[in-house]
Amino acid sequence: MYTVIVADDEEEIRRALVKKIDWNSIGFELIGEASNGAEALELTEKLGPDLLLTDIMMPFIGGIELARKVREVRPSTQIAFLTGYEVFEFAKKAIQYNIVSYLLKPISAEETTAELIKIKKIIDEKFEQFKSSEQAKEHLDTLSFAMPLLLDGYTHANEKENRGNVISEATKLGLVTEENDMSYCVLVISMIDKDGLNITSKSAVNSFDIIFKKYVDHISFFTDGRVVSLLYGSGRTLDKYLHIAVEDISQSVERIMNCSCTIGVSRTGNNISGLHELYVEAMNALSYNTDGNSSIRYISDVENDYFSDIEMFEEFVAQEERCVRGGLVKEAGAIADKLFSEIESGGKYKLSANFIVPNITSSVYKILYSVVDKEHIDKLQEKCPLQMTDLYGSIANIGSYCKRLCIAAAELVEEHCKNTGSRHCELAKEIINKEFSNPEISLVSISREIAVSPNYLSALIRKETGSTFIELLTKRRMQEAVSLLKYPALKVKDVALKCGYEDQHYFSYSFKKETGLSPIQYKKQLTESGEE
Repeated sequence: MYTVIVADDEEEIRRALVKKIDWNSIGFELIGEASNGAEALELTEKLGPDLLLTDIMMPFIGGIELARKVREVRPSTQIAFLTGYEVFEFAKKAIQYNIVSYLLKPISAEETTAELIKIKKIIDEKFEQFKSSEQAKEHLDTLSFAMPLLLDGYTHANEKENRGNVISEATKLGLVTEENDMSYCVLVISMIDKDGLNITSKSAVNSFDIIFKKYVDHISFFTDGRVVSLLYGSGRTLDKYLHIAVEDISQSVERIMNCSCTIGVSRTGNNISGLHELYVEAMNALSYNTDGNSSIRYISDVENDYFSDIEMFEEFVAQEERCVRGGLVKEAGAIADKLFSEIESGGKYKLSANFIVPNITSSVYKILYSVVDKEHIDKLQEKCPLQMTDLYGSIANIGSYCKRLCIAAAELVEEHCKNTGSRHCELAKEIINKEFSNPEISLVSISREIAVSPNYLSALIRKETGSTFIELLTKRRMQEAVSLLKYPALKVKDVALKCGYEDQHYFSYSFKKETGLSPIQYKKQLTESGEE
């Protein structure tokens, strides 16, 4: 059974919809009703309905703007508009916002029921399509090209020639443009059942592609129990739709498949040759236990930008690995010289050496164990002796050191995540406190200002304050309103504008909801008590 919220500012029509429609018999459960756009948005965010049936001409937040805002917070919700003939063409402009039907007023209970049955079939098809194991055959050329680039990166010794070939092929496939304005982001997605087991299958690729194609260009594939998706488009497109697409995936998996999912999200890159690094970032993001218990984990929310220093050293290690595998003696020595020259000139010798030496050592031994016999490994030990017992005294001491190192590092990461989460929440509250009078302030605008994802910030605010972002913003605006209404010279319209409301009626509605009194009643009460 699908859940539905009914929204109409005309009480007679709204009550008729609520009372005269036999919702359960046609497969719907009515979970809420709203008399204006603001209330409809608030209910949708809290209750997460499958369908929002709303009049398009709503007070406070109009129907099309409501649809846009609903897509921001609940992109998996479908919307049906009740609309008069005179605004029907205008209403069709909202087709991009998950609009599944337009119901022309006036409409009888019988006609509404018939339309709702059609809507249920549309939602049924969407759910079945999401569950379907049939995988689309499109983009196979792009997929076969991008898969090794994502999973393995460059594998040829001649990097310059290989890069040229990659860019040429990527341009043919539409992954690179002549304007060089393409941006890329990698997602790694796992579906988790109630017992915490990974139940991701190859069929999930089709399910996720159905969601992604509503927003951005993409390719997806299944590997090692996960779905890997490459999203690409202009920087503006990814900036606008990335968090919506990711949230839509999370909500759809939870609602349709009755399980949860974890999504690791890389940073956005603008270099086709850096896809493997983005894949590694997305994989790393999955390993973080993010504050706010969000199932969506953006690497940019948990790792600092200066982590790129380490990524640079990892690329050196990868180059060294390729030289060792290829038996390129001269090149292997040259890369090592260049590497340690970089470390010394950067003034980070001690920290970088602590990271780089164990990595190179580990990589070299892994390669030798997979390629040569034990005799050759013994020869390496003779040429380049490395005995950890010389440093730590015994195997027991080595084990003790490793244990202390791992525990201390885990504790530091845990502390950092808690502190960072609290700091981000405080920053958001500070911005609300300073900019509440701006009508354009939103969760998305604040998340951009403090460089975190909207999903992450929303979860943090709920965890730290127990309130939603909208509730926090409204509370601050009402605090200011209470203060300003004490001044007789200020009209209610002036107070509304100073508190971030362009619509005086929306302000009055919000004020009465918060205080129990309209602004006029509140001013009158102040006058009678002598406080004004």
